[in-house]
Amino acid sequence: MKKIFNLFDFSQKVDYKTEVLAGLTVALALIPEAVAFAFIAGLSPLTGLYAAFVMGLITAIFGGRPGMISGATGAVAVVIVAISVSHGPEYVFATVVLAGLIQVLAGVLRLGKLIRLVPHSVIFGFVNGLAIIIFMSQLDQFKVPNAAGELEWMTGTPLYTFLTLVITAILIIWLLPKLTKVVPANLVAILVVFGIVAAMGIDTKTVGDMASIKGGFPPFHIPMVPFTLDSFMLILPYAAIMAGVGLIESLLTLNILDEITETRGNGNKECVAQGGANILSGFFSGMGGCAMLGQSLINVSSGARARLSGIVAAVSLLIFIMFGSSVIELLPMAALTGLMIMVAVGTFEWASLKTFRRMPKSDIIVMVLVTGVTVVLHNLALAVLIGVIISALVFAWDNAKRIRARKRIDKEGVKHYEIYGPLFFGSVQAFNDKFDILNDPEHVVIDFSESRIVDMSGIEAVNKLTERYHKQGKKLHLRHLSSDCRALLNKADAIIEVNILEDPTYKVVADKI
Repeated sequence: MKKIFNLFDFSQKVDYKTEVLAGLTVALALIPEAVAFAFIAGLSPLTGLYAAFVMGLITAIFGGRPGMISGATGAVAVVIVAISVSHGPEYVFATVVLAGLIQVLAGVLRLGKLIRLVPHSVIFGFVNGLAIIIFMSQLDQFKVPNAAGELEWMTGTPLYTFLTLVITAILIIWLLPKLTKVVPANLVAILVVFGIVAAMGIDTKTVGDMASIKGGFPPFHIPMVPFTLDSFMLILPYAAIMAGVGLIESLLTLNILDEITETRGNGNKECVAQGGANILSGFFSGMGGCAMLGQSLINVSSGARARLSGIVAAVSLLIFIMFGSSVIELLPMAALTGLMIMVAVGTFEWASLKTFRRMPKSDIIVMVLVTGVTVVLHNLALAVLIGVIISALVFAWDNAKRIRARKRIDKEGVKHYEIYGPLFFGSVQAFNDKFDILNDPEHVVIDFSESRIVDMSGIEAVNKLTERYHKQGKKLHLRHLSSDCRALLNKADAIIEVNILEDPTYKVVADKI
């Protein structure tokens, strides 16, 4: 029973009013995004809304980060649009289920900790790129279809009216927290703009102009695809990419919220929750999804810190779909546009601009590159992957230049090479250049007390060096090697005499998360 209470955070102090109001705000902001992402994926609006409900509810209850919001996302929509257009929604549902299974497996295998390999410069670039995408996506709200059905910019009175309402929402969100935090400023902005439009009879864009959101409870059905190897191989690549994109976005969002709330979420638990939510989404006519940084920031900025807000958001969204669609469709898009613009402003890491003079040039390049790839390709996972690869290469290059050797000859005529810095594929050449095999005495000692053999390239370098000394009739001794390096060297059949008497004891810190 205690575990159940902990699950819903009832064992902790929860501001129920704040959680409920934050959840309602998130639910209202979820609607236009879910509809828009469904259109991007070539699916019906309800497919995106059902995904937002299922993803939001399951991850709110079982996820690794209270206060984080999940739903249908643009990154996932971009992945599944190809199979949606070519094979239809049933194959999309099957893909979502398989992606969920992959994500659950990632959580069970405790792969969530791999997000720690993402450098801070990459996170800055990811966040800034996402903020720019959120802002640019709101510009489409300033367009209306012409007689040919093509979108064109508003002009005249409609533009001035829409812009005035947007600015009104922005000012409320900016100023109200300075006066009071009793109610979320985001929700107040939506309601005030809605009241102004209704009271004055203003003709402006509404949620209903995008699409109807009226529907029932998400219908359960098994995806109608052939249970054959060909079908499996068809959806597997899309499912694998979707799983990877979803986990990267979700775990990065988790890390960002950890920093904002100064608490720590559980990455592996989030992987399992995201996977389970996608599995159910596929079986309940949803397009799947992952964590949403924008909506999560709306939730956190509204004061939510527990799981209750996410549950309220998901349940409220379903109520809107089933019973309140006629009212929700009257909501002015200007209010939601103003809200999302403020989310974009709050998402952007303005502090990152101040660090340009203090950060290494490589980090600045990575940050700008990740931001650019995110904005241009709208592929957050690819942007993060590129950033991690470049950061890893820069790190390898920097460490390759740091290997050094201090040389001395003791009173017995034995030459000692004291190595400093890691020995790995990048530093092998510099390591080999340190030795004077022809002029060295009969006995040579390499001391690794300040170094470590990192990979097989390092092992092979020591192997080759030993053979070269052996051909000259000289003997090489290694000291202060870690046990794993000694084991690898022994398996390599090297002609090496290892002094293990002076070797220190190495201990590895276990990660229980």
